[in-house]
Formats: sequence, structure tokens, C-alpha cells
Amino acid sequence: MSTGSVVGDLYAREGERLWRAVFAYAQDRAVTDDAVAEAFAQCLRRGEAVRDPSAWVWRAAFRLAAGELKARRRFEPIGSDGCAPEEGRAVEVLAVLADLPGNQRAVAVLHWYAGFDTAEVARMLGIGRGTVRVHLSRARRRLRTMLEQEME
Repeated sequence: MSTGSVVGDLYAREGERLWRAVFAYAQDRAVTDDAVAEAFAQCLRRGEAVRDPSAWVWRAAFRLAAGELKARRRFEPIGSDGCAPEEGRAVEVLAVLADLPGNQRAVAVLHWYAGFDTAEVARMLGIGRGTVRVHLSRARRRLRTMLEQEME
């Protein structure tokens, strides 16, 4: 099977889910569009050098988005120009995620939303499994505290 068809199949299978995960992390439509498109384009350019295209594209998209956010030196929460969610609590969840530090947010989205196990998340982000577990634990604690405060 050619590299183009492998990447095309990957895009058809995971493109929308990847876009949503990167959007939950970056909370910026332009950053998300660019990061996802560039990740797939780079995967195509690298061809056979990419051993695991799925993991590579996920990792690349998150790294590209993080790099763009860092380059902008700002984090812009969802505003009126953001994505209109189909589910009622989606905006609230995204707003709470926005308050998490970047690494915790990336790990939380990849693990809880995208369904990757800690080893896969570690490989995608280039960090240790123990670090992923620490970020998940801290994110869970912070989210619980933030949600409890909102309910009061």
C-alpha cells in the first residue's frame, strides 16, 4: 500500500477526532486547522520514514499546535468565533480545560477524549509514562476542584 493511501485512510479514520482533540487543547480554530493539516502533510512528505503514521500524526499535530501557541505568547479562550459545539456542556468543559496548564491539558485530551493509553500518550508527546500519570492525576484533581467550585 502506498504512503499516500495509508495517510489518506488515516485521515478518513481519525482526522475529525484528531481535529477535535487538538481544538480542545488549543481552543483556537486557526491553530487547530493549521496543526492538523500540517501534521498530515509532513507525514505524507516523510513517506516510508514514518513507522507508525497514526502515532506520528497525533504527536506532530499536538506539537505543532503547542509551538504555534508558544510563538503567539498567548492563549486565547473560546470566544464568539469559536466552534459551535453540538453538545450542551461542551463549552463548559472546554472552558474548564482552558484553565489547565498546557501539558496537563494535552495529556487529559489525549487520554480521556481520544482514548489513548498512558504509554501511547507518552510516546506521542515525547515524555515518560510516569510523567503522563502525574499530569493526569494533577489534571483530575484540578478539574474536580474547578467543577466543585462552579457548582457552589
